[in-house]
Amino acid sequence: MATTKTIKPTESELEILQILWKKGNASVREVHEELLQTKEAGYTTTLKLMQIMHEKGLVKRDDSIKTHIYQAAVSKEKTQKHLLNKMIDSLFGGSSGELVMQALGNHKASAEELEEIQKILDNLKKQ
Repeated sequence: MATTKTIKPTESELEILQILWKKGNASVREVHEELLQTKEAGYTTTLKLMQIMHEKGLVKRDDSIKTHIYQAAVSKEKTQKHLLNKMIDSLFGGSSGELVMQALGNHKASAEELEEIQKILDNLKKQ
C-alpha cells in the first residue's frame, strides 16, 4: 500500500477516491456513471485517470475477470489528514486555530457539529 506522504492526488483523482471510498469496489463504468451525476466526463478520461491512479498506487485493481474492479489503496482518513496538514502549513502558516476560525466563520455549523467540536476541544484541554 502506498503511503500518503508520497501521494499527491489531483482534484479529479480525489473525486474518484470519494466514489471508491463510498462504494468499496467499482468498475470504471460504475465510477464514470457516478462522476456524470456532478460533471461532464468522458469514459476514456475516467479510464485513463484510473489507470494513472493505479500506477501511482492510489487504487488497487483486480484484473482476474474481464471487467477490472478497482478499490482505493489509500484510506480516506490518512488522505484527509495528509491533505489537511499540507493545507494548514501552506495556507494558515501552520496554525490549526486559524483554520478552525476561518471554517466556522464562513460556514454555519449544525448544533450537532458544534457539540462534537466542543467535545474535541474539551478533550484537548484535558491533555
